[in-house]
Amino acid sequence: MDKSSIGGVFVALVGIIAGLLIEGGSLTQILQPTAALIVFGGTLGAVMLQFPLSTVVGAFRNLGHVFTAPRKQDTQLVKLLVSFANKARRNGVVSLDADLQTIRDPFLKQALMLAVDGTEPADLRKIMRISLDSMTEDEEKLPAVFESAGGFSPTIGILGAVLGLIQVMHHLDDIGEVGRGIAVAFVATIYGVAIANLFFLPFAGKMRIRINNDHRRREMMLEGVIAILEGMNPRMLEIQLAGFLNEKGTKPEESAA
Repeated sequence: MDKSSIGGVFVALVGIIAGLLIEGGSLTQILQPTAALIVFGGTLGAVMLQFPLSTVVGAFRNLGHVFTAPRKQDTQLVKLLVSFANKARRNGVVSLDADLQTIRDPFLKQALMLAVDGTEPADLRKIMRISLDSMTEDEEKLPAVFESAGGFSPTIGILGAVLGLIQVMHHLDDIGEVGRGIAVAFVATIYGVAIANLFFLPFAGKMRIRINNDHRRREMMLEGVIAILEGMNPRMLEIQLAGFLNEKGTKPEESAA
């Protein structure tokens, strides 16, 4: 699990709830099903109107990645590419055909397959660059869903508050009922602002970080395969790929944690 994401949600919720309780409030004051229905339902509807259903489903399907730490290690990828370079240097690029079945990443597998098939480096770069750009463009739409939701929810929260105030106007003859109704009405605003700034926008930010990391890894894969195809010295390849590493103090020869 991603400790940063889990801890962030925990700290945010505890801080807000603790502040509410310290001020003498109670959880029942902010647990309003009607307000939640207006805000969540309205936000979801607006997002579905803006994006294709497949994109919305894909965004929520990938939401779990926000709370899971990346399993792949850059140092392991460098080691793998260097091992391929050593094998290709000894036995030729065609010898890497036996390793294709062991590669799980589809991008790396496709690039290495083209290299084994004798594709020229320039043509391989062009083909894989198109694939890389297409994959990145599709992935960029996922955090955009949550960014849009973060923009819609506060406004819909205000809409819920106004709807609540309209109902309050029907009870102006009972001042006690008016006070309670106003308090309930503003819960919708709390919901809208809270889910935007505590969940939707942070979700989008973390997903963009993961997408950028995946894009960098694919760049490293592409440069590594092209270098292997061009016959680059394995040691030089290791040094070149080390420039893609983003872990402070990590060297290619160090084993991944």
